[in-house]
Amino acid sequence: MFINFWYPIIRSEDLSTKSPEKVMVLGTNLVAFRSQAGQAHVLSDTCVHRGASLGGPWSAGEHTPRIVNDCIVCPYHGWEFDGEGHCQNIPSVGYGNKVNARAKVDSYPVQEKYGIIFAFLGDLPAEERPPLLDIEEYEQEGWRANQVLVLDVDYYYERSIENALDPAHNEFVHPSHGFTAINRDTYRVNDYKTEDNQQGWGMWFMHKFNAPPLNPKVWEEIRTESGALWAGGGTYGPNTVITHINIQPTAGFRQYFFEQPISENKTRIFFLNMRNIMLNTKHDGPIHARNKAIAKQDIDILEALHPTLTPISNTKEVLMPADKAVIAYRKWLNKFDEAGWRINLKEFRRIHGKDKAFAIPCPARKNSKNWVIEAIPLVKKRTRNKLSKAS
Repeated sequence: MFINFWYPIIRSEDLSTKSPEKVMVLGTNLVAFRSQAGQAHVLSDTCVHRGASLGGPWSAGEHTPRIVNDCIVCPYHGWEFDGEGHCQNIPSVGYGNKVNARAKVDSYPVQEKYGIIFAFLGDLPAEERPPLLDIEEYEQEGWRANQVLVLDVDYYYERSIENALDPAHNEFVHPSHGFTAINRDTYRVNDYKTEDNQQGWGMWFMHKFNAPPLNPKVWEEIRTESGALWAGGGTYGPNTVITHINIQPTAGFRQYFFEQPISENKTRIFFLNMRNIMLNTKHDGPIHARNKAIAKQDIDILEALHPTLTPISNTKEVLMPADKAVIAYRKWLNKFDEAGWRINLKEFRRIHGKDKAFAIPCPARKNSKNWVIEAIPLVKKRTRNKLSKAS
């Protein structure tokens, strides 16, 4: 897992101005809330007073305030933290009185796009951050988006990303794709090339599937010939994967998987499906259902993978030419590692939540001191090198 990237936190529709929502990302608890004007904020969830969760729970009762004057209120002693993470009031010393400068929690940059609230979880200044992925067809004429589908899965996010980059699994995992009639005498995965994508921060590939014609009963309006389906995609940062499915040369699907690493064995996937075919709204439900069914086929396989984490060396797996995209993704992970952004999971597991709590460092840590909660431990074995799109 890595700091210094944009991570999905919660769907826009799931966050109101009435109550906060606690979310675990990168193994640490965060809390999201909205101001009365609707601005989303994301903070570290641990109160610096006595370690309470800012996201609650509150005691049962009629009066359970959680957001007051655009501040999230700690349920333990009522400390009030604004959207920048600064404590504005400490009731025990009197409302409106001076607050200790150390009474602050990490606050993260937020963007709300594509029906998702994203937070930049890291301490890079704005000019050095990887930008949030730009979906050029979003809200463009001739394209339609399905509602964001949220999938909770019991496996590590890197395993999920690599599955989406794998052109060799479709015939075996997804019989609903129509590829079950495998000819053992001729079947093989066609060769393909990988390259860095145009937006930087990841890789890209396209692959030709020797696919049968699509079933016209299912795919009305679409006609294909055998072997006419191209599909592929790439990665953006460590936790985002893009899939292009070109049923016709200029018609098909664009799928975006923004993955929220919760822990080493849990991931929440925010899945946005775009299409420039079958644009009638009557297709929204069936396409949504089909995407869920296909995802379930992947989930069943991935929840049984062993080991849980991606192997630290490619020699620990017998990789084939069809795995080029997986290897290219792992090379990008190594770049993020060399930049010093990888979380030291071994050290984190040893201490976090026992005699110490950690927070993902926010950009304000570069400009101010006296932070009570320690920054999450990072792997220190590699030289810290600045990483940019051009590198």
